[in-house]
Amino acid sequence: MPVYASRDDEVEAALYNLWRRAKLHLRLPLRFELPPSTQMALIIEQDHWVVVDQNQYDLPMLAWVDFQDKGRSDLHTPVACTLNYYHYMASQLRKKVLEQMSEALEAHLKNAQH
Repeated sequence: MPVYASRDDEVEAALYNLWRRAKLHLRLPLRFELPPSTQMALIIEQDHWVVVDQNQYDLPMLAWVDFQDKGRSDLHTPVACTLNYYHYMASQLRKKVLEQMSEALEAHLKNAQH
């Protein structure tokens, strides 16, 4: 799928560390529908996160890739990555997706402990 635009981005340390915990304790890939509609879903893999349009056969909308975590020693600093846009309106999804990802990972990790 051709990339509409690619930008440098940063992921907050808390979310990145939550993803690392999920990689250790949960079976990936994980797939979450993104409310309020069921059209969009987030797929969390070992090395990237992708927002897809389920009504368009999982056509990608956004993807966080190329996390710059080699030699990372500070757990409190953001992690640089590349954010690929596959749709001209995808930038409107970014903030809400990251919030929902954090909530979903917290819930899955909490359930995995029980």
